[in-house]
Amino acid sequence: MDSTLNDFEYERRFFCREMPAELDDGDAPTLIVQSYYVHADNYALRVRLTSRTVRIDMTAATDPLDVLDAYRDRLTEAYITVKGPSVGGTRYEAEREIDAHIAAELIRRGGERIVKNRFSAWIGEDGWSIDVFGCSNAPLIVAEAERSGPVTNLVIPKFCITEITDQPRFSNDGLASHPFSQWQEDFERELTEQGPHFEQFFGTNRMQ
Repeated sequence: MDSTLNDFEYERRFFCREMPAELDDGDAPTLIVQSYYVHADNYALRVRLTSRTVRIDMTAATDPLDVLDAYRDRLTEAYITVKGPSVGGTRYEAEREIDAHIAAELIRRGGERIVKNRFSAWIGEDGWSIDVFGCSNAPLIVAEAERSGPVTNLVIPKFCITEITDQPRFSNDGLASHPFSQWQEDFERELTEQGPHFEQFFGTNRMQ
């Protein structure tokens, strides 16, 4: 990127119960193995490896280092990313491509690791990513809509249970240090007691 104006991401994120079958076209999703070297106060430094040629199930037994070792030759795209806190669905994010071998060695040597499958789909007029997490974050599923500007007047698909935009515990760096399995019961209790919530300051929510 030539301008720091591009170093921002605009997204809204939602907790889901399941990966919608109709959004899985049968091709391999993007397999992601990543490690967070910094993850404090919603600031993060991340190293990521990806592959678009591997399809594996995400369960509590899916270990990031095991996946890295088993599919090292097919994890060929690598990036280093710095992130700032998310405020109102906007977060500073600067990402640069790096050598895949270096990324693999960094992930092996340190940080807090995450493994997940990312499915991509067009829903209405928006591009969506649905992340299915493995290891200690299974069975978490998070859907996000991302745009080049603020995500307003969004059509929210019916598989989105409640909004988690700006909740640090659901950010990937938050999940790296405090995995979903450690607080899933508390979250489910909150959801039962308080019910679903969708932010109202992003324009008009249109429920699919």
